[in-house]
Amino acid sequence: MFTNLRRTFGVALATLFLLGLAGCNTMEGVGKDVESAGEAIEEKAQGDDE
Repeated sequence: MFTNLRRTFGVALATLFLLGLAGCNTMEGVGKDVESAGEAIEEKAQGDDE
């Protein structure tokens, strides 16, 4: 039972990863996306401290 669940979860995770990677045309695009997400999180965290 857990084997099927693990397999399904693995396939879903791999699919999401590949779709996310396909959304960025290059590794440079991935870096920019990650940097942008990090900056947004940082700005949100700093805004909540005030």
